[in-house]
Amino acid sequence: MIVERKVKIVTEQHNINKPPIQEGFPMKEWTIEVYILDQNGEEHPARCFTKVVYNLHPSFANPIQTFTEPPFKCTNEGWGEFELMIDLYTTEKGGKNTVVHDLNFAKPTYENIHKVVFKNPSQALQQILRETGPLPSDEERKTKKADASGRSKKRAYDIEKIAEGLPKLGEDDLLQVIQMIHDGKSDNTYMQNNVDAGEFTVDLYTLSDEVLTQLWELLNRVGLIA
Repeated sequence: MIVERKVKIVTEQHNINKPPIQEGFPMKEWTIEVYILDQNGEEHPARCFTKVVYNLHPSFANPIQTFTEPPFKCTNEGWGEFELMIDLYTTEKGGKNTVVHDLNFAKPTYENIHKVVFKNPSQALQQILRETGPLPSDEERKTKKADASGRSKKRAYDIEKIAEGLPKLGEDDLLQVIQMIHDGKSDNTYMQNNVDAGEFTVDLYTLSDEVLTQLWELLNRVGLIA
């Protein structure tokens, strides 16, 4: 599953009463904050990120600064403009977006908007992302939930019974299940395979009808569905 969102970088700056380090350039205090935007362009706390790392100009005494609470406010003093990299981290494996930010003193306040991508977000992160808009799989997931509740056309499987039966399978059958899911996955399939921890997680509502039917037939064959 690929989820896209827009991030707003807000910068404020003003002169401060300190002797200039570089002649002709007044000293400034500047602040950068990070927000996430919803479908209507309204800003929200960027809770989808667990930390934000600002990579400042190497002339700073502390050029790499990390913040772990929204709005990830970074405040510093200086006289010069420069381009910096801002790393936006999630808890997902490889979950980092990097944006390039132009720190300049042309305006007291200015905003920049960047598109960021979340690849195969966990269930917890999906819930946070839903606060700012639907996910690609939501419509399909909603349909399958309606089917499972009997409010839509009859299916050849019962998702709730599949969820109950899968944990009861033996190791060989579970390996077969994982292979089925891998072979039949789509861009909207949510799954995570943590080999080190020996854990495999899948959202059944994001699987295709074909894969769900295969899982149903397997559970029938081994006698786990009454």
